[in-house]
Amino acid sequence: MSATPVSPKSFVSEFPTWCPGCGDFAVLRALQNAAARLNLQPHEIALVSGIGCSGKINSYFHSYGLHTLHGRSLPVAQGVKLANPQLTVIASGGDGDGYGIGAGHFMHAVRRNVDVTYIVMDNQVYGLTKGQTSPTSPTGFLSTTSPNGSAEAPIRPLRVALANGCSWLAQGFSGNPKQLGELIVAAIQHKGFSVLNVISPCVTWRETILEDGQKVPVYEWYKKHLHNLDEDPAHDPRNRVGAFQSLIDRDDLVTGLLFTEDRASYRDYLPGYTEKPMAEMATILDTASLEELAAKFT
Repeated sequence: MSATPVSPKSFVSEFPTWCPGCGDFAVLRALQNAAARLNLQPHEIALVSGIGCSGKINSYFHSYGLHTLHGRSLPVAQGVKLANPQLTVIASGGDGDGYGIGAGHFMHAVRRNVDVTYIVMDNQVYGLTKGQTSPTSPTGFLSTTSPNGSAEAPIRPLRVALANGCSWLAQGFSGNPKQLGELIVAAIQHKGFSVLNVISPCVTWRETILEDGQKVPVYEWYKKHLHNLDEDPAHDPRNRVGAFQSLIDRDDLVTGLLFTEDRASYRDYLPGYTEKPMAEMATILDTASLEELAAKFT
């Protein structure tokens, strides 16, 4: 980390063009604040994004950035981190990107435990493509792809992450930017794969939630139903079984640090792996050695 003072403005790039009221604005601001609190410089961060509304975040965040294919932010982010361990690598995406087409990559990234932070802006809808049902949409969700209500049960990403051995897991809410910023700081500081699912409401395609026959504004509904684990003295974030129980008891409607543990990262299991960037390590192989290696695959 650099000793040169920075501010959130150091990480401001293009003006965001999300819909007014989109929860992604809060995620972007919290990320900018977190980077400044950690005294990181823009050139020390690589932000890798997928496809969707959330995929634009690296255009609005001033750092190195890669806008990848749909569902492919995680393999790219892991490659960046392994190639240059000195970078702070953050992957981002939405629920469709990460838990739909990218679901396989998500589970394997969890179990590898590469030192990458994954921030998912979960709005329970495909917002960019006009409001279709997404993997996290609730059963009965009305959309253009489910005009009679979705018949599918939603995926439970927090439970999936826990079951596959996630070493740091939390959930934030765009309606609570202070806690969200604190969670991003903790996620980046964690040594290993950290998952931060953010309830990031889409007020364009999911403006209200039906409760007892009444349409309740989406932010108002979440503020009423979310339980803050950070303020719950009974919650132990070192207890994986207890974390599962919290999700089951509260239908995943929680915020805060759900679970954390200290365990070896992917890099720790690679013999001879160092903190040197891959560009420096590559000098070990001369031209003849590279040609010999290539010949084995031709």
